[in-house]
Amino acid sequence: MVKIAHLIPLFPFLAFVVNILFGRRLKGASAWVSVLASGVSLALSVVVYQGLLAGQGPYDLGKWLTINGLPIHFGVSVDSLSVMMLLVVTIVGTLIQIYSIGYMHGDPRYSRYFAYISFFMASMLGLVLADNFLMVYIFWEGVGLCSYLLIAFWFERPAAAKAGMKAFITTRIGDTGFLLGIFLLFIATKTIYFSDLSHIVPMVGSEWMLTAAALLIFCGAVGKSAQFPLHVWLPDAMEGPTAVSALIHAATMVAAGVYLVARTYSLFVLNSFCLETVAVIGGISALMAASIATVNNDIKRVLAYSTISQLGLMMLGLGVGGYSAGTFHLMTHAFFKALLFLCAGSVIHAVHTQDIQKMGGLLSKMKVTGTAFIIGTLALAGVPPFAGFWSKDEILLAAFQSGHPFLFGVAVLTSFLTAFYMSRLIFLVLFGKPRSSLHAHESPKTMTIPLMVLSFFAVFVGLLGSPLTHHAFQNFIFFGAPSVEEGQASGAMMMFSTVLSLSGIGLAYVVYIVGNKILPVNIRARFAPFDQLLLNKYHFDEIYDAVFVRPCLKLCDLFSQFDRIVVDGMVNGTARVVQWFSAVLRPLQTGLVQHYLLIQFLGVIVLILTVMGKLCFRF
Repeated sequence: MVKIAHLIPLFPFLAFVVNILFGRRLKGASAWVSVLASGVSLALSVVVYQGLLAGQGPYDLGKWLTINGLPIHFGVSVDSLSVMMLLVVTIVGTLIQIYSIGYMHGDPRYSRYFAYISFFMASMLGLVLADNFLMVYIFWEGVGLCSYLLIAFWFERPAAAKAGMKAFITTRIGDTGFLLGIFLLFIATKTIYFSDLSHIVPMVGSEWMLTAAALLIFCGAVGKSAQFPLHVWLPDAMEGPTAVSALIHAATMVAAGVYLVARTYSLFVLNSFCLETVAVIGGISALMAASIATVNNDIKRVLAYSTISQLGLMMLGLGVGGYSAGTFHLMTHAFFKALLFLCAGSVIHAVHTQDIQKMGGLLSKMKVTGTAFIIGTLALAGVPPFAGFWSKDEILLAAFQSGHPFLFGVAVLTSFLTAFYMSRLIFLVLFGKPRSSLHAHESPKTMTIPLMVLSFFAVFVGLLGSPLTHHAFQNFIFFGAPSVEEGQASGAMMMFSTVLSLSGIGLAYVVYIVGNKILPVNIRARFAPFDQLLLNKYHFDEIYDAVFVRPCLKLCDLFSQFDRIVVDGMVNGTARVVQWFSAVLRPLQTGLVQHYLLIQFLGVIVLILTVMGKLCFRF
């Protein structure tokens, strides 16, 4: 049953081909082509999952090419990590595509949208199934291309076009490091297969190469998962359709970075410095993004910074040795973050604004969306028994047992801020009195049904990693995964995590419901400098613009002038010389016979005079 896994990305790719070639003729049916293809991939993923439980594993499709004597095969990686990702990507991706039928209705590029979505799904599924770095990198770039196409889908809007370019260029920086890491790893180990990583031992004189390779590969993960300092593209990615934001932020692009670290975990555990780097970068990203989300007033950007923060927590969990904690949160987060983004899209679809300061009181008008929004918020805030509670609790426990009090403190503060800013979001959007004349209405069933299904997962999927199921997820993910010592569930940590989440919700309730103000004047006055710093996103965009963008543009302008003056000058100068000679010689070629006879006559006279002159000179 496992040996059909290579067909899983094939069906979305075929849907892409059909929609890109015949989408205009199919019109509305193009959406169902993509949904059907994704549904088939989901069914095949379930079959592969059953095959894995039956003891089947990776397999080879044949030789592809040979590099420096090393044969590269089309191999398919089927293990607990890849199967988990297959199920998450296909379930979430299928629901998002169904949701898109209603959300994108009436868009002039309707079929193209679904073509891009299908290609996105195919690339991510291919990335998950690849068994070597070279194949991963090919699909990795496919995911990057699709992100550019979908973020800039409404390219007629300057902000969307700029956001797509920003995402593409920023992630290319990380991808360059990733590619260099692959080269360095190949030089050090003479292999590019993931299955060989667990057998690698530091070789004499090569420890630094393995460390450098791991850090360079991590650069790719930093770019794709929008971690500090390459996080700046993700908030601007909100210029794309909200369904795209859900797909990017939940199950595909940003999940790829965390998946890469988990897939190459054997390489990172060889050196504690590599793991500490992953944990520190994750901690910085988690706390920084969470603090920005507490003051942002764009409903989608709040969720975007939340995504950066949660991805940071996953990296922190992996970095402190919590392999199952990081991957478990990767799975649960995909469901409730997709739910939250789709709820945000439903709200925007109804009220036609993204400013939460203009909302309020929407729960009574949008009961399905509002209820789903609350469920997603409770899951992300880590309130038991919702999904986020179980996975976030594991990360807190792993950080606590790692012996790094700073990282544990960062995880605790991030968890508190998460509960606060998400409660702030739903209090301002769903509760209180409307703060503007918005005529809200519930979204169509094609949008609300996916919300209901995702709500179910947001409530119950976390139980797979709880003591109630004897930690079924942890037992599954360690089937063939790196053997890493991890702590068991702690009742004290569960209580602490619950109090932490409820404290954040309580503070938001006091500030935004009891205080009944969007931002209390006394709080704003007391923390005005810090508030402005958060509103300006720590000035990262301005710093990057001043340090990198402007100097790069000036350098490009200098090269442009060099090209225009020197290169073009030489070419154009040569052309002008030829043109001048042609202007001089052109009168000699008139096409008139009498002119040619005259020139011949004059030439004969010149020859006669020359000969006579020589004779006279002799005498």
